Amino acid sequence: MSVYLKEGKGWRYDFTLKKIRYTNAWYRTKREAKLAMERRKEEIRNPPPQKMVPTDMDFLEMANKRLDYVIAYNAKSHYDCTKSVAKGWSREWGHLKCSEISSDMVQNYMLRRSRVSAFTANRDLRYLRSLFNFGIEKNMISDDPTKNIKFLPVERKLRHVPSQEDILRVIHAAEPDDQSYLWVFRETLGRMSEINRLTWDDVNFEEKFVTLRTRKKKGGNLTPRKIPMNSRLIAVLSRLFKDRDKTKPWIFWHRYWDRKKKMWIEGPYKDRSKLMRILCEKAGVEYFRYHGFRHSGASYLEHNNKKIGSIQRILGHESRVTTEIYLHSVGEDEREAMKVFDQLAEYSHTDSHIKEKDLESGFSKSLN
Repeated sequence: MSVYLKEGKGWRYDFTLKKIRYTNAWYRTKREAKLAMERRKEEIRNPPPQKMVPTDMDFLEMANKRLDYVIAYNAKSHYDCTKSVAKGWSREWGHLKCSEISSDMVQNYMLRRSRVSAFTANRDLRYLRSLFNFGIEKNMISDDPTKNIKFLPVERKLRHVPSQEDILRVIHAAEPDDQSYLWVFRETLGRMSEINRLTWDDVNFEEKFVTLRTRKKKGGNLTPRKIPMNSRLIAVLSRLFKDRDKTKPWIFWHRYWDRKKKMWIEGPYKDRSKLMRILCEKAGVEYFRYHGFRHSGASYLEHNNKKIGSIQRILGHESRVTTEIYLHSVGEDEREAMKVFDQLAEYSHTDSHIKEKDLESGFSKSLN
């Protein structure tokens, strides 16, 4: 990219050296940007001996380093979200050093974002805090301006969890190939990224299990877990295996036009959100996404008295607390507890009225 002009803002340099990207903006002239770029290249090629641990750097450069790290160690969905919020930060502070960003500036930015919603502001703060913690951990900076800023209060609502009946309606509203895709969600309780990256090497028909892999673990490693296959899942995957394209490793894949590369690409799905919106409308049920399969399935298992430890392993959670968030059914223990109040129904309305008058009379006498 080298040096280029951004209308209304100024000149920016952007280059890659030793597989690391460096950028900074906004310079008044092209010459200033070029000189700054050459100085930066010289610093990288010839660092001073016994260089002290840096305590400051360009905010835009640190944001780009964070994005490079996220794409290497996290799921693409996390990278996409980080990149989206980083665009807002760059517009705000892209011309500053990290040390020039104060807590007041972050707080004011959050308040402006809260006009969209408290959830949006809190999401920005969470990702921004991760950015500064990353900079401190990598010895790029020494201070975090977000550390004393609190999250905004939000009104938490009950998540819409589709019933198993609604899930079946949606599946039966789909075309045959899409039905197979949705059956795998229902019978494994897998995440969308896990289902999309499934290959035939992950299916063991002999021992009747499927291996799902997720990056939602500390360190970003793809962590595998085995999901036993029930009879329906075996039937669905057996049919797909029989009709598979032997040149493709993936179970679910498509051919699509890549606008950036300007060519046709064959590969696994990334996101099929439109499919669920269409099918929910067609089936006449309230809209839910693929994660609804996990919440609904976990609640259904708990309602049928399956152990929470088993549900936790199926969902691939490290913490039991996370699994409990997925259990939306009202358990029998809660129902039995609330039956205690049924004892109050033994008193008749007349008896209750008399008791209330006696209490009022006694209260009056005590005042006298």
